[in-house]
Amino acid sequence: MECCRSGRILRSLSIGSQPQRVGQARSATCCEYSPDPASKRHERYQQQPQNVDLPELHPKNKKKPFPVPIKKMLQASRKDKRLAQMRIEKPLEPPKNGLLLPELVPVAYEVLDNWKVLIRGISQLLNVVTVYGCRKCPQVHVGPVGHQIQDCYGSGSQRRNSHHSWVRGSINDVLLPIESYHLFDPFGRRVKHDTRFDFDRIPAILELCIQAGVDLPQYPTRRRTAPVRMIGKKVIDRGGVVDEPKPHRSEDCISLLAELDTFSNQQGQSPVPANVKEHAERTLKAYCDVRQGVAQLMSKYTVKACGYCSEVHVGPWGHNVKLCGAFKHQWRDGKHGWQDAVVDEVIPPNYVWHVPDPTGPPLRSSLRSFYGKAPAVVELCVQAGAEIPAEYRPMMRTDIIIPDPDEARMAA
Repeated sequence: MECCRSGRILRSLSIGSQPQRVGQARSATCCEYSPDPASKRHERYQQQPQNVDLPELHPKNKKKPFPVPIKKMLQASRKDKRLAQMRIEKPLEPPKNGLLLPELVPVAYEVLDNWKVLIRGISQLLNVVTVYGCRKCPQVHVGPVGHQIQDCYGSGSQRRNSHHSWVRGSINDVLLPIESYHLFDPFGRRVKHDTRFDFDRIPAILELCIQAGVDLPQYPTRRRTAPVRMIGKKVIDRGGVVDEPKPHRSEDCISLLAELDTFSNQQGQSPVPANVKEHAERTLKAYCDVRQGVAQLMSKYTVKACGYCSEVHVGPWGHNVKLCGAFKHQWRDGKHGWQDAVVDEVIPPNYVWHVPDPTGPPLRSSLRSFYGKAPAVVELCVQAGAEIPAEYRPMMRTDIIIPDPDEARMAA
C-alpha cells in the first residue's frame, strides 16, 4: 500500500512482467486533500461565463417556435373539447375570466412609471451618445462613428461591398416600437379588417398595463364585477351588456402619448441631463424593471403574437385584421398566425455591436468574432457612463482582449 497526496490508495498489482498501480477511492484520507484549482475555475466559469452567444436569428421562411410545448397545448385543447361535449362550463380563474388580479395592479402602475422614465431617459441620452441607423437595412449602431463591419443585406449592398449606409438615428432605432389595438372590452367584439380604423393603436406595454388595472381617462376600459362564462371556445355570458364609448382623440390623449409613445418623442427636444452618468444608470435600471414587470404581467394576462411577423395583440384572442405580409401570407388570406407571446416580442432587445472603446478606431470586419453584442438600450446607457449589468457582461465579451488585425490571423 502507498499513500498519495490525491487522497487515493494505490495498490501494486503484477500483471505480466510489469507491475501496475491501480487507484482505489476511499472515504478517509491519510493526508491533506487539496482541491483541484481547475475545478474552481470551471465552477466560476459556470457562474459567470466569459462570453455567451446571442440567440440564433429565426429564419423568415419558417414559423416561430411555440413558447408552450405543442403536446401541452393539445392536451389542454382535448380537455376543453371533452368538457364542451358534456356541456360543462369551462373553469376560469382571474384574469382569464375578465376580472382583475389585485396583486398585479401595483405591478402594472410600476411598469407604466418605469416606461415613462425609460422613454424620457433615452430621449435625453440621445443628445450625449450618437445613434446611427442603416438606410438600407434594420441594422443599428451606437457610437461616435458607424462601424465598418460588412454585414449589410439591404438593397444595393453588393455595390457597397456590404458596407452600411449610416444616417442619424432616433429613439425608435433604440427602442423598437411595438403597438397594439386598444380594446374597451378584451372579451367583446373582435377587431375586424373593415373596422380596424375604429380602434386606437397604442404601445403594447401601455395596453397590457391598462388591462392589468391601470385607469387612464383617455383610454377607458371595462372593469367587470361578474366573471365571463365559457363552454369550450364559446362565451355564454359576458357579465352583462355595457355600451362601448365612442373613440375620440382629445388633447389629453396627445399629451399622454407624448410621455408613453416613442413616436411622439423627437431627438433634440429633450434637454441634456446635468449628471449624465447618474441619468444613464437610472435609465438602465428602468429598462431592467420594465422587462421584469412585463414578464410578471404576461405570466397571468394573455398576450398574443403573430408566428410570422412582429404583430402583437393584448387580449384573450387575436384580431382579424388581414395585414400580415410575412411568409406564405397568401395561404392565410393575410391573417396573422396567433400564438402566445414572449417578453422579447413585446420589448424587442434589438442587439447592436458593443464598442469597447468609443474613442478608438471603428469596428472592423476582420475582428468581428472578438466583438460582443448587447441590447441597444444597454449599449446606449453603458456608453453614457452606466455600469454594465452582470447578466449582459458575458454577452458583451468584456473580458476578451481584442487583438490587432495582424494578430487575429494567427488566432485559432
